[in-house]
Order: sequence, then structure tokens, then C-alpha cells
Amino acid sequence: MIIFHNQQLPLFKQLLLIAITSTFVITLTKSLTAQDDLLAQEERALQQAVSQVAASVVQLEVLGGLETGNDGPVSGLVVSNDGYILSSAVNFRPSFTSILASTPSGKRATATLVSHDYNRNLVLLKVNTTEQYTTASPVPHTEIIVGQWSIALGKTYSREVVNQSLGIISATNRIWGKAIQTDAKISPANYGGPLIDIQGRVYGILTPLSPRGQNPTDGTDWYDSGIGFAVPLIDILPHLDTLKAGKDLHSGLLGVSLKSGDIYDLPAEIVAVQPKSPARTGGLQKGDTIIKVNDVLISRQAQLRHALGSQYAGNTIAISVKRDDQVVTTKVTLVEKLEPYEHPLLGVLPDRNFEKPGTKIRHIYMDSPAQQVKLQPGDIITHINNEAVADHNALRLVLSNFEPLDELTLTYLRNNEPTTVSLELGNIPQQAPTISPHATPTTAAAADTLATGLIDLKLPEEKNECVAIIPTNYRHDVPHALIVWLQAPGEPDNENLQAQWAALGEQYQAIVLAPQSADPARWNPSEVDFIRKTIDNVLSIYTIDRNRIVVHGQQAGGSMSYLVGFSHRDLIRGVAPLDASLPIRAAIKANDPGERLAFYAFNLKESKLAKASAAGLKRLTAAKYPVTAVQLSDKAGLSDSDRIQFLQWVDSLDRI
Repeated sequence: MIIFHNQQLPLFKQLLLIAITSTFVITLTKSLTAQDDLLAQEERALQQAVSQVAASVVQLEVLGGLETGNDGPVSGLVVSNDGYILSSAVNFRPSFTSILASTPSGKRATATLVSHDYNRNLVLLKVNTTEQYTTASPVPHTEIIVGQWSIALGKTYSREVVNQSLGIISATNRIWGKAIQTDAKISPANYGGPLIDIQGRVYGILTPLSPRGQNPTDGTDWYDSGIGFAVPLIDILPHLDTLKAGKDLHSGLLGVSLKSGDIYDLPAEIVAVQPKSPARTGGLQKGDTIIKVNDVLISRQAQLRHALGSQYAGNTIAISVKRDDQVVTTKVTLVEKLEPYEHPLLGVLPDRNFEKPGTKIRHIYMDSPAQQVKLQPGDIITHINNEAVADHNALRLVLSNFEPLDELTLTYLRNNEPTTVSLELGNIPQQAPTISPHATPTTAAAADTLATGLIDLKLPEEKNECVAIIPTNYRHDVPHALIVWLQAPGEPDNENLQAQWAALGEQYQAIVLAPQSADPARWNPSEVDFIRKTIDNVLSIYTIDRNRIVVHGQQAGGSMSYLVGFSHRDLIRGVAPLDASLPIRAAIKANDPGERLAFYAFNLKESKLAKASAAGLKRLTAAKYPVTAVQLSDKAGLSDSDRIQFLQWVDSLDRI
């Protein structure tokens, strides 16, 4: 009997309720059965897809060499029946001694690393066996569609059974046109293995990738984040014969610098053409705007990066540019390496308060070309090679198209009288100039209500803390230097930081920003992006001189300063490590004419990091970056004198 609210229902209502309940139960049972059937069908389809390609997934064992934290078996994908295998470069630690690969019979055989694809972070191996392997089919470009099932496979745990991770294709044409993105769980368990579709065809090879770097480990910090990448197999197969011949593939370089700013908004306007580059050989010029690469229309800088990102060295491409009112098309052959570019020196510092056309000289470098032609503080530079220069930023960009020892003519005003001189550009000196702090404007400061002193700048969406030291004499009409301080592991002492920098910041018009690691015991490389967000936050509030943004860090914080500097070349103009070495992750990128970057290193002679630090600075010098090295004797840290010399270097980063 059915009871409702403790009341007995009439018989006919009881029967009606029983009928309704029975119908509901039957319907629900059928629905659940249908769902179970659908899930079972999906599971069968997925496992059928996996079974089709499983024989093409190979377990690899990399023996010997330096540890990478990824010890144990890894995965690869067969790309030809005679035993050629593609895998991720991240799987092969430095100085490994041998590779063992599973064979179709279940045995193991030695394998040889034949070649690298440095553009896409892949390697090609050859297994030394006569056994015949099974290859898999690639998915055509037209069938790689966002939202489709994707299955990430590896043979890390077993030679016979593949480990699987299910997801979807979440994006295409990622990492500047080189990769497919999936939300399947991508990790060392499947790096080198395939990403497949529901038909058992291969989308691509799983490998860590990053839009900012090309180290084998770049992108590994996205492990288990729902963001993983696969290089389309259909893109690699046309280059397989080249790789089989033992020829490495490298990214193709053009040799132009574009106008700084938002790459997703700005046109691809060339501000500098590197000497001895394909761009210079092909006739590209400063002021050209790139509008087409091959058949791809270009309206923004990001589109140019996509068009060039997938290109290899040796590829010949057609480039169309808008020059004045004409469209000019030229062909260029991209190269693996550009000759290291060295910024030239005229030998002046600009007066940042000067608001009229031209560049007013504030300081003359000793023994510089400017001194040799008898330029003086107060002179106003107006033209280079008869080209008018609007201000010191424009003058700096014009000179980025030259190298040391190049000759040019310069026109300047002295007492309103123009004079033209010829000179030969020089080299940037290793030592920072001894200069007085820049003068403040003679006009009265406008009313300002912005906070000064030690202030909290924590970002609401981040768990990391962040503070800043704003000079108490801050003026919104004065562009300030920004020093981003990344401390060594340990609890922060913000009061001591303020005591060290507050007075000097007021004297040298400098703001100190101190973002802090989430874990006081260590910096995580993924916090590079958090640091960038804190810088952008300061830029949105205070007036910052973009020629003088410096990342300064100690020990692990110093290593992070290298990572931040190379990751955000569009913004960072100086890196100042203190008792820190250049990390392996910080691949030294080519010196860019349009994005200046200089280094100021504090070294401790007795430090355990001294040799590694010196080796890193030697590499930077060989790449033609301006490097200033300062030897410290006191392990306790910087003295006020050390900080003053450092601030003078920061003050000189807008040198010309």
C-alpha cells in the first residue's frame, strides 16, 4: 500500500500512481540502457582506433648521459617499414650513450639518432634490425577539425600495451603554425608518441612546444594542464627523406625587426633590416610593410609569425611589401643562422625632457664617435644621412639599421646653426658611464594622487604576492625606469628592500617592482608569465620609460631574470643577475636590432656558481650582446655604491 503524507489513498489513485511509477522506471531503464550502449559503442570505437595504430608505437630506452628528470622508457612512432622512428627531442638527454627500441617480434634492438628537426622539436631514429615495422596513416589537413576526438598514445609502461589519454582537438595552427592543440593529458608518458583520431589515423607526434622558445624542454611546464601539442605528421612526411639523409632541419630566419607593440594589432612594418641577412639581400627596406608571404595575406604581425614559423632554413619564399604607394615583391631564401648583430654606438645619451623635434644631447661618451666629431651636450641631432629624425627613439631605430664601423653623415644644431659631419660608428663599451642623475623637468609637477612608498600590487587573480617601491617624489610627467627585483628563495623582507632602494629610486627616477614566487623556497619557470603581468600592471598605472625596464634577480631569482628577459624581448631592455648562471632553459636568441637587450652581471668570485655564470656571460658576449660584468667581494649583497653604479647603467640604457 502506498502512503502519502501519512494518509491512505483511495484504491483507484493507488493503482494510477503504481502505473505511472512503473512507466517511469521502465522508461528510465531503457534510457540508461541506451546510454550504456552508446558508451559501449564509443569505447569499442576508441579501442579499435587504438588497436589499428598500436603496432606503430614503439617503446624506446635512452641510456647514459645527463639526467633530465625523465628517466625510463619513452615513446616513438614508426614512419617507415624499415625501422625509421620519429620521437620528441625532449626524450633524449644530453650525452646519452645508446638507445634501445622494441621490435615487432617483442625483442629489443639498438637504434641510432639520425637527425633533428629543431623547428618542431623532433628527432628521427633508425632501428638496427631487419624486422619489418607497421606504419600508420596521417590525417589530411582538411580533416583536422576542432572538436574531434583525439587519443594520445605512448608505450612508456609496456612494450606491448599502449597507454592512452582521451581528449579532443581544441585548436589548430598553434605555436606559429606548427602544431595541433589537444586537451588530452600530455606528459612524459606519451611524449614522442602519436595523437590519433577515431579512425586510427595519426594527427601528429606529441612533443612539448612553446611560442616563445625552441629549447627541447620549452613547453614542458604545460604538463598536465589540459594544453598539449602535436606536430602534424602530414607536415613532416614531405621532409622525411631529408631527415633520413642525416640532415637536420632548422627554423628559417628572415632578418627583420618589426615595430614594437601588440603583435595582434600592429601591421608588419619593418623598422630594421639586419645586415647580411636574407631580407637585406632580397632588397627589403626600413619602412616597408609586409602584406603577403607566398599566398598568405598579412595584415598583422602575428600573421607574419604564423607564415614564417613553419618555414625551414633553405626554403625560398615570396614576400610582398607595401613601399610608399607601390607593392614590391621579392623572393628570399631563409637561413638557419643570422650573423650575430652588434648594436653600433654613436656615443650620446639623450635629454629625455626635450620635447622639440630632434635629439638633444645630455651626455657624451668618452672616446666615442660623437666625441671625435666634437659634438657637445646641448647639441640637437636632427638628421642621419639627410633623413630627419623626430626624437631619440626614432634616432635609435634609424641606427639599428647600421653596424659598428659603418659610416654615415649626421646633422646637428648648435645655437640654431646646422652643421653636418661624417663619422664612423663605434662599439658599445663594456663599462657603464659615470653620469649624474637625469634632471627633472623645470616645469611644475601636475597634481598627482597615485600611491607612493612601499605599496601592495598583488594581482587579484594570482596567488603570488607583489609589492612595489614608488619614489615619494614621483611625477606622472617623468618617465621612470622600472627595476623588477626577483629575490633568491626565502621569505621576503620588504622593509629591508625599501631601505635599500627608496632613496636611490628617488634620486635616479626608478621604480622597484618585487613580484614574489608562490613557493618561497623556489621559483617556477611558469611564473615568467606572472612576472610579465605584474610589469604590465605597473605600466598601466605609472609612467615608465620603455627603454629602461630591467629584470634584476639573485641566485634562482637571477636565473629567472634571464628567462624573463629572453621570453619578453618586446618589453625587457636589461637583465641584471646577481650570483646567478644562465639556465639551460634560456636559449640565447639572436640579438635583435629592433629589440635591444643588455646584461649587467654581479659576480661573486668565491661563489659555487662563478664558473657557470662566467660561461653564460661568454656565450652572451659571443652573440654580440652588450655585457657588463662587475666583480663583488662581499657575499652579503650589494652596497650603496654597487647600486649607484648599477642605476647609472640602467640610466644609460637609452644610449645612442
